[in-house]
Parts: sequence; structure tokens; C-alpha cells
Amino acid sequence: MSFKKSIVSLAVIATLAPAFVFAAPTTSQPKEATTFTIQKNDQLKQYLNFDNKSDFADASRGFIATWPETTIKDAKGNVVWDFSKFNFINQDENTQTINPSLLRQAKLNNINGLFKVKDGVYQVRGFDLSVMSFIRGDDGWIVIDPLISPETAAAGLKLLRDNVEDLPVTGVIFTHSHVDHFGGILGVTTQKDIDNGDVVIAAPEGFFTHSIAENLMAGTTMSRRSSFMYGNLLDANNKGMVDGGLGKTTSTGSPGIVKPTEIAEHTGQEMTIDGVDLEVMMAQESEAPSEFMFYFPQYKTMMAAEVMTHTIHNISTLRGAKTRDASSWAAYVDQALHTYGDKADTMIASHHWPTWGQEKIKGQLAKTRDMYKFVHDQTLRLANKGYTPNEISAEIKLPDSLGKEWYNRGYYGTVSHNARATYDYYFGAWWDGNPANLNPLTPTEEGTKYVEAMGGEKKVVEIAEAAIKKGEYRWAVTLLNNVTFANPKNMDARYLEADAMEQLGYQSESGPWRNYYLGGAKELRNGIKPVATPNTAAIAVNMPFNQFMKYLGVTVKPDIAKGMNLKVNIDVKGDGKYSMDLSNSVLKSYTGTQFDNADLNITLSRQAFENMMTKKATLKDEMKSGEFTVSDQAKFQQLMSVFDQFNLWFGVVTP
Repeated sequence: MSFKKSIVSLAVIATLAPAFVFAAPTTSQPKEATTFTIQKNDQLKQYLNFDNKSDFADASRGFIATWPETTIKDAKGNVVWDFSKFNFINQDENTQTINPSLLRQAKLNNINGLFKVKDGVYQVRGFDLSVMSFIRGDDGWIVIDPLISPETAAAGLKLLRDNVEDLPVTGVIFTHSHVDHFGGILGVTTQKDIDNGDVVIAAPEGFFTHSIAENLMAGTTMSRRSSFMYGNLLDANNKGMVDGGLGKTTSTGSPGIVKPTEIAEHTGQEMTIDGVDLEVMMAQESEAPSEFMFYFPQYKTMMAAEVMTHTIHNISTLRGAKTRDASSWAAYVDQALHTYGDKADTMIASHHWPTWGQEKIKGQLAKTRDMYKFVHDQTLRLANKGYTPNEISAEIKLPDSLGKEWYNRGYYGTVSHNARATYDYYFGAWWDGNPANLNPLTPTEEGTKYVEAMGGEKKVVEIAEAAIKKGEYRWAVTLLNNVTFANPKNMDARYLEADAMEQLGYQSESGPWRNYYLGGAKELRNGIKPVATPNTAAIAVNMPFNQFMKYLGVTVKPDIAKGMNLKVNIDVKGDGKYSMDLSNSVLKSYTGTQFDNADLNITLSRQAFENMMTKKATLKDEMKSGEFTVSDQAKFQQLMSVFDQFNLWFGVVTP
């Protein structure tokens, strides 16, 4: 059935819908878009101005060259980035399984290569989730945000040197403390050059601590949720991964980190790197705990970091992180508007293509500010009228003056989940204030009782099938989720839930929402299939020992630790003295102090710690070499027995 033939009168569609929706039996295979999904996506085509091609002109402007091969590989020949996997995006203009607005964003993010922004300012885009920018200094290149992986960053730098000017890197700026903005550092410089003073590393205050700490304590769950959010579980095709909204997806190299040599501490601070002046505008606790924007007077260019993007960003990210302050975010954008709106003729950022011209820059800043402030203010207005998070999420809609701007569409964050996140920021997300929800049952307990109350699994599935035939996919997923958690072996329910979840994915304008829905559908159908993850050893090697001890605290198994009382002194040669106290099934850690009457003394070298963190050696190896010693083997084994181990591939859509 062609697309044109499918859009007959609504009355006829309603009659034919049940047969068209799932003519094939429920199976483990992906399905086509239903008439309901097609209708919903068509409504967006009518609302937004798809004839406006200015973003495509801007995303292509200044193109110089792109990577000559279809992939970027690591030293072992493993593919870290594949340009060709998204070629399908430009081949189908009317695919019905992709939200048309997301498809537009996917095409824009698929424009890759080296671009001249203006004299002295260049960008590499489409080589990773983020964008790497280059500023011409007196003696070399200043790199801004060297991507996730050293492999992709090195490729981008080579492209610049081959096509513009072969100069050394003299400075690197990290705009903020997320890995897609610093992980590729060792692809553009070396620790030796940094130590020798040949390369300046500039970052905002708190960068190094936050870059490691944010993903440490909850890292396993964040990584698992990231595998859904960025589409890592999916194949790239019309029924799978198409885009991340913020960029294509994440590279799979070996990210690293280095300590900054220059720190941006306050707004108005002036810094000079390789003869280029920049003015600092702090944006702490906006998109990242440690973040700053800055302005290059010489180039009349503002670097907006990740405070400004060509999408709604996240007040709370689906991968999991501390909820952000939408009010402060809007205030930072407002400050940028009033400080640099009449100065900058170019605005670049950590993602997406630049914005040129003062009026366009000022317009984007103003309407981005108002978008975040609208969601913030209206969430609190409704909350103060007694609305719950889900009610607020359903109620809030951007006014057309904001919502019809392409940069205010929800390709990454959404109005829906940002409203709930704003509620969380003020009231906490775990409870909506209704005592009926104060102490809920677990999903498995609740699912079992729902299924029993509704007449059994077969009856629930029948009700869900009827909901699907009406296009009520959210309700169908709610029903079938209860069956899945009551009995995860019921594959008929899981297949049907996957079918409904899949349609929600096809309808999603947000890349992460689509990826989450389709990733969930895939795991419902096929179970959990581990995929490749980045090698983060080069980041782990820099972990402060006191942070490692705090992490150990969250791994304590209370039943095993029950009744234990252990005082432990730790001497890390080349680092410092530490101690830990295990009592009441709680591990406390201290830096710079030790017990006079410790039950256990541990001595190790910093190198041994780093070897174990990077898996170059095991604990057994280091003990055998004498680099790790303990005063009491029995006490040490007792201590080790309380630490839990986390498996990344736990169930999300299943118990």
C-alpha cells in the first residue's frame, strides 16, 4: 500500500484500521507503521514549516571536506565510527516509521565533515555525538571540545591539518564536564606536551571532579540507560536507530581525560590562549555541573557550549543525572543575550551547526530563553494549582511563537519530560503528593495483582489488543507491562507490548524517546543482548582515591556486613594516607587521617591502583608483585566479602 493510497478519508481508515494495524500475527519481528501512527505524524507535517530550508543551508555552509573513508577505526582495527550506517536517512523522503520532524533533524545531523565557520574558525561535525571546534591562534590550533573518542578527535584534527593548515595544537578548551566534550583529548595532544607547557588545557571550575564523579556513584545504571537513550541497542535503519537528536550517536573508542592547567572561575574573567583573548561567562549547574560559555572578541564569535542547541535540551536526562534548574538555565541564556547579543556575529556551540548574523543570534537566544522559562514557570503555576507531574506534562504546550521554531522542537529533551523534571527539581520525583502513591507495591507485585483483578493474563492481553486496534498504544503498554512483570515468560504479551511500544517509537519526535521505545521493544522480543561499550580505562586511571572509597561505600552488601566492625588504614604510596570504617553495614571513608588502632593496614602504590582500575593487572597480580600488601589476610578477605559487583545488563522492560 503506497503512502498516497493510505491517506483516504478518516472514516474509511477507521474502518480498515484493525486489519491494517496488525494483519500479521504478533511475532518477534518489527512491524510497519499503523494508520494511527501515520495520521499522527502527518499532523506534525501540517503544523511545522518543512519548506523552511535555512537550517540545511547553515549546516552545509563552509563545507571543505569529509573523512575519505566510510569508517574511523582504532589501532586494533575496530570500528569506532561508521559514517555509512546512516546513509539510508537520505534515501527515503516519506518513510512512515520515522517522525517527520525527527527525520529532518537526522538529515541535518548527517551532514558531516570539516566546515569553515569564518576566517580562523572551523568545525568538525558528524564525527561523533558532539562538535569539535578549532580557533586559529598565533602559533597553532586551539581545540574546543575534542569529542568522545581519541580516534574520532584525531581524525577530525587530521582533516583540518590536511585541508587548512598543518599546525600544532597549542590549546584545548573543555566547555563542560561531560565525556563527549573531553574524552578525545589524547587524540589531539599528549600528556607530555601538556606537562611541558606546550599545550594549555582550559576548563571551568570543578571540571575535573565533576567529570569523574557524576558518572561514578551511579555509573552502572547510567550506562545501562544510556544504551537505550543513544540507540546503542538498535540497528540503524528506518525501524531502528536514526538519530540522537543532539547528534547522530556516540562513538565507541577509548575516552580519556587530563587535568586542566587553566581554570575559568567567574563571569567577566579574561583568558588568553596562544594569543587569542576570550571572555568567560560561567554557566555552572546548567546543562552540566561544571560549564562555561565564552566570547572571542577577535573573531566576534560566541561559544555557547551546550547551553544553546538546535533542540530543546534536557532538564533531566533519560540516561539519569541530577535534575537541572530550568530557571537558572534560562537566566544564563538571558545573560548571554544581553552581554553578547549586540557584539557576536557568529554563535557556535558544542552540538549542531552555527548561527550567523546578530539578529538571528538574538532571536534564537531570546526564544530559547523563553522556552525554558515557559516550561519552568508553567510547571510551577500548575503545581501550585494541585496538578501532579503527569497532569502537568499533559497540559503544557509551548505557544506557537516558540513551538514552531525548529530549534525549540523536542529532538533531545522534550516539553513533556522537562515539565516533570522541573516538578522533580522543586518537589522530588518519587511522589506526587497523593497518599495513594506514598508506598506503592513493587512492579512485580502490582503487575501480579492487576492481572489477577482483571481476570488473568489472557483477559489483559485481549483488552490490550482492543486498545491497540484503537491506536491507544500508551494504554496498551501500561496493561501489558503489568503482565510482563507478573509473568515475564508470557511471550504473547511481550510481543504485543513490543508492537505497541514500537508505534510509540515511530511517533516520537525525540531521538532518545524513539531509541528508548524501540530498544525496549527489541528487548521484549529478543531478550537482553549485550553490545559493545566504550573502554573508559583512560578515565578510570585518573580517579582520585577518595572518590574510589566513596564508590566502595555504595557496593556494601548489608546482610554480609551485618555485625562487622573494621577500621582500615590505607597508605597509597605517591598519593596519600586514607582510612575506612565499616560499622552498622555502612562504610565511611576519610582522607588524610588514620586510626591509631586499625584492624587492618593496607599499603599499595598509586601505580598498582591505576593498574587495577584499568584492568592491566588484577589484585592477585599486585599482591604477588608486592605492590599491594595487607597486615592481616583474614581481615582483608572479610572486608572484600562485603563488596557487591554490578552487572550492566540488568532488566529494564522485564523484571
